[in-house]
Amino acid sequence: MLFHRVLITGANGLLGQQLVHQMSAHAEYDLLATARDLQPRFPAASCGYAPLDITDHEAVKRLFDDFTPTVVINCAAMTKVDQCENEREACWSVNADAVGHLARTCRTHGARLVQVSTDFVFDGADGPYREDARPNPVNFYGRSKLAGENAVREASAGNWTIARTVLVYGTAHALSRTNIALWVIDNLRRSNPIHVVTDQWRTPTYAPDLADGIEKLVRHNKTGIYHLSGTDFLTVHDFALQVARVFDLDASLINPITSAELGQDADRPSRTGFIVLKAASEVGYKPRPVGQALRALGQHLGLPVSTPSP
Repeated sequence: MLFHRVLITGANGLLGQQLVHQMSAHAEYDLLATARDLQPRFPAASCGYAPLDITDHEAVKRLFDDFTPTVVINCAAMTKVDQCENEREACWSVNADAVGHLARTCRTHGARLVQVSTDFVFDGADGPYREDARPNPVNFYGRSKLAGENAVREASAGNWTIARTVLVYGTAHALSRTNIALWVIDNLRRSNPIHVVTDQWRTPTYAPDLADGIEKLVRHNKTGIYHLSGTDFLTVHDFALQVARVFDLDASLINPITSAELGQDADRPSRTGFIVLKAASEVGYKPRPVGQALRALGQHLGLPVSTPSP
């Protein structure tokens, strides 16, 4: 059995909590979870926890000296796209500069860095994308995440993995922000009308499936770029309709709107989504279809869900 000392940054977020939950169940991982909060937001798990701001280089160095990780999974990021557009210095500090320093520290300590990235490194002109597609971001968030990817590749001497994903949804404890599925469920349950775009195509990703894919990349010592997402290619509006259908909510409250009409601060790529055959063939990555994943989410939320059609 190959034993890994795994450091997870951003562990209080949706993906971070899923990784803690899944990886702490495996005896071959000695796990240390970190986030900016003084305390973990998730319930007790068989792992340690330490506060860490990845933009604090000295704190990163001290933690590496104390824990000596063999694998680092970086889930820490500034991900609110419009906020990134308006607060560029803060965005770059977390998504680019801190990632570069983390990668250099990993190289010094002989650790492998698994960097979580995004479909927003692409322009949306030709999705769904394979791993070898050429990035061309259309907003500052995407540019900062691409810069982080490039910093990892330059600093890590081949001992790196980039795991890109798309429109992640799910639930966890005391989350600091919502996600597309929870937002739709919450508003429709309160009979609030919502506007959802019809011209943005994605392959939505259930957070436990993404965590499972990342764990498999670690387990199989994979390096390079891997696309980990769902396989259903649909518009964000169609995804919202599926949420309404699965949770038996009023779909008439979901109003179609174009990206131009929505008028967000940052441009969004129109057609992204991923082809995940590389991860499927190399590590057995098998994400659930949207309907099945939403029903699993319903179980975690304790909400009634519709019976799937035969």
